Amino acid sequence: MKKNTIVIILAALLPITSCTLGFEKMNTNPNQVTGEQMEVNNYRTGTKILNLQNLVIPVQEHMYQFNESLSGGPFAGYIASTVDTWLARFETFNPSDDWRKWPFANVMTETYAPYRGIANLSDDEVANAFASLLRVAIMHRMTDSYGPIPYSNAVTNESVFVTYDSQEQVYNTMFEELDAVTKVFSDNLGISASAWNRYDYVYYGNISQWLKYANSLKLRMAMRLSYVKPELAREKAAEAIASGVITANADNAQMHAPENRTALIYNDWSDSRVAADIINYMNGYEDPRREKMFTSVPVEQGGETVAMYYGIRVGSEVSGKTAFTTSYSNMKVTTSDPYLWMNAAEVSFLMAEYELRWGDPATAQTLYENGIRLSFEERGASGAEEYILDGEKKPAIYVDPLGTYSVAGRQSDITVAWEESGNLADGTAPAPDASERNLERIITQKWISSFPLGVEGWSEYRRTGYPRLLPAPQDKSGGSVDLNHHARRLPYPVEEYGMNGANLQDAIATLNSETKGDRKGDIMGTRVWWDAKQY
Repeated sequence: MKKNTIVIILAALLPITSCTLGFEKMNTNPNQVTGEQMEVNNYRTGTKILNLQNLVIPVQEHMYQFNESLSGGPFAGYIASTVDTWLARFETFNPSDDWRKWPFANVMTETYAPYRGIANLSDDEVANAFASLLRVAIMHRMTDSYGPIPYSNAVTNESVFVTYDSQEQVYNTMFEELDAVTKVFSDNLGISASAWNRYDYVYYGNISQWLKYANSLKLRMAMRLSYVKPELAREKAAEAIASGVITANADNAQMHAPENRTALIYNDWSDSRVAADIINYMNGYEDPRREKMFTSVPVEQGGETVAMYYGIRVGSEVSGKTAFTTSYSNMKVTTSDPYLWMNAAEVSFLMAEYELRWGDPATAQTLYENGIRLSFEERGASGAEEYILDGEKKPAIYVDPLGTYSVAGRQSDITVAWEESGNLADGTAPAPDASERNLERIITQKWISSFPLGVEGWSEYRRTGYPRLLPAPQDKSGGSVDLNHHARRLPYPVEEYGMNGANLQDAIATLNSETKGDRKGDIMGTRVWWDAKQY
């Protein structure tokens, strides 16, 4: 009896042992992706890279709206709102607490989760280069909008509530990071595009094109320092140009998302229309790109209906949404359009400015005119050569179709045609400010070609004073903004005051120490570090 009991127990244990040996296999969901499988074809890392690409110019419609349509776009003279119930707006310098958090808190939170996931878990140098480049692309827009931001201390900390870097520190660190990125890309040009193409909606794994974009981004950032650190600007710009930048539209940096959700903002919601500033310039120049960029408005003239282009004065009091959406031109966008990051025209204009400042004026002219040609080509417009030579047409005087916000004079008298820097045709020397007028031409045409990149257009306006924008029609800032010079930065979100107060106060003190203006503090009239040109 005892012997039989032992046999039964052993027999019972045998299946348990065999089950234990196959336990992991038996208890693994056959439809679940394992960690090992996720590393195949860079899946785990690639999805994080794609998440970061989605934030350079935000593809999520609400984040795009707050970052571009409601803040950067209006401040650049590109876009104005049409909603009559929005009484607290960026463009009237009194954004609500909820609006203030979107360009800062939401971007910080969504950027650092995928970034840290790559930086802390991946040994792939190309993946880390992608992550570093995309963080710079995202965060340079943030520092340009705010000044000091959390940057170096946001890498290893799990929280985003960390100490801030000064804007000068941020830029210096970003230049170092871009140099490291371009070194990795240069060393890995032989990698097949198939290694990354399924997670890359910009260049589909083409490392050589990413290298050009990284250098072009460095050039953009270098020229941002032209008034605050001119020697550093010259050095970094020269390095970027020598390393190879975007020179053809085939290399334009554009995010080809499955759906362009900005079509919701402009076509479905009709929350914004094109601003008067850019329409005035293009109307005055009779710019052939208008029909490619904007919708026209039917207007009765002399008994017949004609197509006209009208823009909203940024900061207007919206009397009624329907009247505004039907009276002003809309931005042309479809759900299949890519999101523009940077184009060859912008790069050509940046190089033109570099030559104007530190090189050959004749080369500057060539690059300026090439930038116009590239923009016309990108938009599919004809007539570039006639446009380039036009030295007569000037920006139009603004006439508000609703009759409320018209102005008496032009916002600028600048023409398109380049002004010779040598002796004039009659043998006399040009006026001393010929180079300054040519700078205005460069920035104005770069501004037109970069539409609708609001944060970028706004940054260049603050850096150079160009293009000349219409003064803001009303002040709801309590006097903290100079209406002739518009907002110079965004205020930090209220969440930072409550959850990162001590670090924020240090950041505001840093902002005050870096500013070149009379206004100080966390207000929209305070100038950021590189905003150093005398008004």
